[in-house]
Amino acid sequence: MTEKSRSERGGRRRFNLKRREACTGWLFVSPALIGFSIFTFGSILYSLYLSFTDYNLLSKPNWLGLQNYVKAFTDDQYFYPYFGNTFYFVVALVPIVLVVSLLLAILINKKAGRLTKGYRVALFLPSITSTVAVSMVWLWIFNPDMGILNNILTAIGLNDVPLWLGDPAWSKPALVIMRVWQMSGYYMLMFLAGLQTIPETLYEAADVDGATGWQKFIRITVPMLSNTTFVVAILLVIEAFNMFESIFVMTQGGPLGSTSTIMYYIYEQGFTNYNMGYASALAWIFFAIIMVVTLIQYRFRHEQGGE
Repeated sequence: MTEKSRSERGGRRRFNLKRREACTGWLFVSPALIGFSIFTFGSILYSLYLSFTDYNLLSKPNWLGLQNYVKAFTDDQYFYPYFGNTFYFVVALVPIVLVVSLLLAILINKKAGRLTKGYRVALFLPSITSTVAVSMVWLWIFNPDMGILNNILTAIGLNDVPLWLGDPAWSKPALVIMRVWQMSGYYMLMFLAGLQTIPETLYEAADVDGATGWQKFIRITVPMLSNTTFVVAILLVIEAFNMFESIFVMTQGGPLGSTSTIMYYIYEQGFTNYNMGYASALAWIFFAIIMVVTLIQYRFRHEQGGE
């Protein structure tokens, strides 16, 4: 057997082995791919089709073209107020959670002996607790008559205490307080991971130069956490846009629609009014808004020279 024939046979054997490994890999992931294609991607495409129809679950979809989209922007009296509520939660939650989680991460990053792990668990626990369970607890806390929060405010001398979830002026701030408490622990861990990648030599050099704690925070910590901050900001924007469970459990969109968001409005249209066509159109409008906001964040990050 010549050297050329042996090399050709070896090449075919390696090719067959790679092909066999590839087929085995695809075989293992095929159940997940099939499930995703049918139950997720297929449903997404079907919702896009439904957004152009009038469909109430009981009769066949009736093609409407762009009427659902036109209705949302021109003939729906609730669309803009509910979008305003959604935007309120985004504007309020993103900077507050960003700052609180960063401060908590800085505090936890400082060694506190054996209590450090306990603090991390205590702060992270709300973020992995069911939002429904957390909402039920905060319903009791915000109770205007028997809630612990108003009892504390009364004990320190405040007589005109808020009605919280029963007052349109206080309902959104109440939900923001609850969500800040629940969300901060999760993003604290992300910032903590970023803090632990910053070389200690940078802080030691700053100490030698006589830098203050604030200068070290502004000149070292914040710039070195820029990539982490960018990721956290994107995740926070998406999570704030998608507020639903806490509203569903605590306010049902009230009082007087003051806490109803686009996400909750989609649920009402689809599963209360059985207007699946219009709900699908709202969902795709909502998706487009989130996509645009995310792309703007990426563009801003790119212009700032980020990775």
